[in-house]
Amino acid sequence: QVQLVESGGGSVQAGGSLRLSCTASGNTVSINDMGWYRQAPGKQRELVAAISSGGSTNYGDSVKGRFTISRDNAKNTVYLQMNDLKPEDTAVYYCNADILLRTSYYTTRASNYWGQGTQVTVSS
Repeated sequence: QVQLVESGGGSVQAGGSLRLSCTASGNTVSINDMGWYRQAPGKQRELVAAISSGGSTNYGDSVKGRFTISRDNAKNTVYLQMNDLKPEDTAVYYCNADILLRTSYYTTRASNYWGQGTQVTVSS
């Protein structure tokens, strides 16, 4: 019913940049908080950045000043601009969103959704 489709991952050398995109498709009524998480091998999934529907942002300490999250509400899309990438940024990056989904003419349901993940690899 709802899909989060990510794009923009890849391989880059240290100091380089990448831009991730995530678009929500389906019978959405509204999208509240959207965010990016990442998980490196052997580590727990961690918050990279989040953005509210009103544009308030929150960043993980390790990416502050290097990454920028933004969103286009008309396109149901969230972006993550990653600059000055470091080898320790290597991980699978996952999009996350709180979505109000229309389930019938009269009813809706709020749920949290994850994308399938996109690999980011930074070489030294």
